[in-house]
Amino acid sequence: MRSSNPVFSREGSFTREPGYAGFGGTAQAGGQHGNPYAGTPYAQPQGQGPLTDEQLYQMYNGPSAGPGATERMTLDDVVARTAISLLTVLAGGAVAWFTLPYGSFGPAVGAALVAMIVGLVIQFRNKISPALVLVYAAFEGFFLGAISHYLNTLMEGIAIQAVLGTAAVSGATLFVYKSGRLRVSPKYARIGYAVGLGFSVLLLINWIASMAGGGLSTWSGPLGLVVGLVGVALGAFYLTMDFTEIEQAIARGAQQEESWRAAFGLTFSLVWIYFEMLRLIAVLRGDD
Repeated sequence: MRSSNPVFSREGSFTREPGYAGFGGTAQAGGQHGNPYAGTPYAQPQGQGPLTDEQLYQMYNGPSAGPGATERMTLDDVVARTAISLLTVLAGGAVAWFTLPYGSFGPAVGAALVAMIVGLVIQFRNKISPALVLVYAAFEGFFLGAISHYLNTLMEGIAIQAVLGTAAVSGATLFVYKSGRLRVSPKYARIGYAVGLGFSVLLLINWIASMAGGGLSTWSGPLGLVVGLVGVALGAFYLTMDFTEIEQAIARGAQQEESWRAAFGLTFSLVWIYFEMLRLIAVLRGDD
């Protein structure tokens, strides 16, 4: 199952290195085909006798290698990297909130474009870059901080309402996913991907039309309500696909550095939900 989230759709993401824990795979050092101890302190050079009692004792009574020793991704790694990424988003948002003049959208649009470009670079790179993930998070946070400050000035408290709404949607999505009430099937993924693609294309066309003096407002009225609801639902969908991909990646023994890719995907989904929650609350409050 590949995620419809563009972060996890990159070919080669979350893959296992060849030969990892391979019993009976490719030939190992010393000519021992499939020897699980080749290349370890227990491997015997050619021409020597069997293992000694002391070596056997160390083999069967020594501590087993955990994920940290084998440099494999764990859930703790994903949580830690995601927390770092979200804190970077928060820091970028704080800079925009306290430094940009009210209604100054030029820097915010520029930050959004930079975040989009960096996000595409991360998506199409074979090797994940933690530095690029944090750059993406910083610029995305700057954009969200500028928009949040503007809306919060018009509708006091909307920013914290959007944060609480994002937390509620994310928590509910995780609960439904872990409880088994939601089955992430190929059909589910195809439908969600199609809706997400259509949603993004329509918003892009409407944005281009609005820049030319036309277009429809998606921040008010019935259209804004529909767009907000669909946007939040899509964010929850992306989260379920992220959860599935992360679980499968850990089970496959993905490299530890791939936890940064997982953090990028989760950050992307949470930022999506927060932005659409801002839109939805603005429509419901009707103060714009």
